[in-house]
Amino acid sequence: MEYVRKGFGSVYLGKYAVSLIPYFRSKLGSVYLGDALDVIEKRVQPESVDLIVTSPPFGLVRKKDYGNVDASKYVAWFKPFGKLFHSILKQTGSLVIDIGGSWIPGQPTRSLYHYELLIMLCRECGFHLAQELYWWNPAKLPTPAEWVTVRRIRVKDAINCVWWLSPTPWPKASNRRVLVPYSDSMRDLLAHGYHAKLRPSGHDISEKFAIDNGAAIPPNLIAIAHTESNSHYLRYCKENGLKAHPARFPSELPEYFIRMLTDSGDVVMDPFAGSCVTGEVAERLGRKWLCIDLVEEYLRGAMSRFIRAKREAQTTILPLRERREGAYKLSSPAALWNGSVDPPLATDGGRRRRIGSIAMKNRPKTR
Repeated sequence: MEYVRKGFGSVYLGKYAVSLIPYFRSKLGSVYLGDALDVIEKRVQPESVDLIVTSPPFGLVRKKDYGNVDASKYVAWFKPFGKLFHSILKQTGSLVIDIGGSWIPGQPTRSLYHYELLIMLCRECGFHLAQELYWWNPAKLPTPAEWVTVRRIRVKDAINCVWWLSPTPWPKASNRRVLVPYSDSMRDLLAHGYHAKLRPSGHDISEKFAIDNGAAIPPNLIAIAHTESNSHYLRYCKENGLKAHPARFPSELPEYFIRMLTDSGDVVMDPFAGSCVTGEVAERLGRKWLCIDLVEEYLRGAMSRFIRAKREAQTTILPLRERREGAYKLSSPAALWNGSVDPPLATDGGRRRRIGSIAMKNRPKTR
């Protein structure tokens, strides 16, 4: 790896540095310190990237250290990125955006900013929506606590939207790259046979349905429990007095799309790279890659993903067999319904805070 010393070849504009040369390089990729718009315009050729997979700062109402934009201003902020992304992608390429939702301040209702972003990217930047996917994090805590655990008027928010877009309706892709094990019920069907018939819904289930193809086509719900707590990256940051990036996505998420949408030697980019998870996965899978981030401290920590000894990397980056064995199950919505009579619903929709059925009359009012 080639490491470029702090300040060398950089100009400083306010809080952030704009890198004129890579912050560091690996065998297959480069990391740049600076604003993605500036770096891409100077360093990336039109129609040269096969896949952009990224998790940009979400449009949250609460300010985060990594520089998120208020939800009400998010679409306008993102539009220049969208137009630039369209210009650098190959016609067969893809843009994959992992984006979480946001709650409107002071009330239990949701912002529409991430849907407005999707519509803007399609109607104003020229993208096609290949498919909407959803990342379900089974380990997500029950948030927002005010509405979920205190007033009990909403269920926990455990889903991120993942928009898969492309300059063409026909991006290169293959779901054979991301097959999953058959469910127990499907294995039982294959073992005992299935009678072809027309379902009441009108779907014709033919004899081909019972052919054993070795694995199942996955749904557009991606289940990944985000439970990282003692990784090499976190240990490296702690040992070197660095602040770990607070909004890392698990490596399985970019890996899913890198596998499905690119070939060996293709170019993968993450313009909001943070700790460079995307770059680490692309390096392992033999793709060329480019990562960009504004915050130097995050990139200093990201270096740990690329400077490990080969022996250690094989034991910490490639736990694929263990991951493939894992599975998560959703309970039936009626799993605990027992026919009992429930108490009446609060007619104010939960406006007043309550513990059980007792109104908290003497507590300070909340917005």
